[in-house]
Amino acid sequence: MRLSKILRCFPYIAYPDSRVLILGSMPSVKSLEENQYYAHPQNRFWRVMFLLAKEEYSADYEVKKQVLKKLKVALWDSIGVCEREGSLDADIKNEYPNDICGFLEKFPSVRRIAANGRKSAATLKKFFPQLSFTALPSTSAANAAVSLSRLAEIYGNFVFGR
Repeated sequence: MRLSKILRCFPYIAYPDSRVLILGSMPSVKSLEENQYYAHPQNRFWRVMFLLAKEEYSADYEVKKQVLKKLKVALWDSIGVCEREGSLDADIKNEYPNDICGFLEKFPSVRRIAANGRKSAATLKKFFPQLSFTALPSTSAANAAVSLSRLAEIYGNFVFGR
């Protein structure tokens, strides 16, 4: 039997004029190793954001953050601390949420919240039943049933308020 590790998410990425907040669940092992959101090359989050921004994809993390700024997107995780072995959301145990309400007080320009995937949505429902949010399909490669173009359409509708 493998022991779960106690994990902590990263600080949020947000800008004073961020309009939307996209919340993942907890960074993957690869993301934690790289200290970057969505660092696994198979995860399609950044590809989707670059498509929405009409920018050529770059692996440079600073460029990725500038794409979020251009789109007025803030990024964080619904879970602040949890136990997990590996990267699967299904293996998350004993989760404790981030202070989403405190974030929203600090960034009053944020008008819409989205959950990237089922675990993030379930966490928001469990700990923040008063919050209104949109559940979006996961950008993880494990969600191969949804194509990149379809993800871009769905995320674009959310980000641009369509």
